[in-house]
Amino acid sequence: MPQSQRDVRNRITAVKNIEKITRAMAMVAAARLNRAEQRIHALRPYASAIRRMTRQAAETAGAVPSVPILQEHAEVGTVALLFVAGDRGLAGAFNSNIVRAGIAAGREHEDAGRRVVYFASGRRVASSLTFRRIALADSFTGFTDRPSYADARRIAERLMAIYLDGEVDQVEVFYNGFVSVISQFVRRETLLPLQRATVIEAGPLEEPASGARPQRVVPEYEPDAAAVLRRLVLDYVEISIYRALLESTASEHGARMTAMRHASDNAGELIQDLTLQMNRARQAEITKEIMEVVAGAEGLG
Repeated sequence: MPQSQRDVRNRITAVKNIEKITRAMAMVAAARLNRAEQRIHALRPYASAIRRMTRQAAETAGAVPSVPILQEHAEVGTVALLFVAGDRGLAGAFNSNIVRAGIAAGREHEDAGRRVVYFASGRRVASSLTFRRIALADSFTGFTDRPSYADARRIAERLMAIYLDGEVDQVEVFYNGFVSVISQFVRRETLLPLQRATVIEAGPLEEPASGARPQRVVPEYEPDAAAVLRRLVLDYVEISIYRALLESTASEHGARMTAMRHASDNAGELIQDLTLQMNRARQAEITKEIMEVVAGAEGLG
């Protein structure tokens, strides 16, 4: 059934209002993305220093198993999966990618005979898992737009507690790694045990400009390296969670900005199509009126 000019005009007005909203959301996401990128760049030097210090302390301590959180369980029977996503939608496939990748990993573990425990950071991913009737051990929401270090510490303490208590034998984290505004990809990382997370894995040494072999300085620890290591590994786990939260936040803003820009472009194209449709309807109505006038004139003549 053809629409009247009034109906088409009302649709054009509605689409224009939607276009204004999507453009505003894209601008807000762009501003928040800029701040999120700055936080990521500020965190990287500190995270690298923590990792380097942890590796050095582990090498000096020697007996890594003496640190409880560094003890790798004899058998992996239960795996905890942490999904890091957002509290809000309108960000394309940002949230669904995490859910899809995490559920696929959970099925892999279940097929291997392991029990899976699910954790969620973000209201959207928590609701998605609940909708799929997947029980959540715990969820953390309300901070994905601007996560703080306290939020990361709360999540890290929960995961470290269940690992130290022997409730789980391995902890994996899923989050969207930020590369650029149009490029975010799902990262799957093993958080615990730390040996599999390569915390104490030796990294490449930087060669000096002269080409001479670098000399490594062995630090002295007080009271001892093991005590320092116990403190450093806790910081490293918290930093790892915090980095995942920050990268997920930046990825969310980037995905939302891209999605809203595409929505604005689609709204503009729809407005053009509706305007053309309205002009055709007006032209058809004018033509009909002219034909009626001509027919009436011929009838009178």
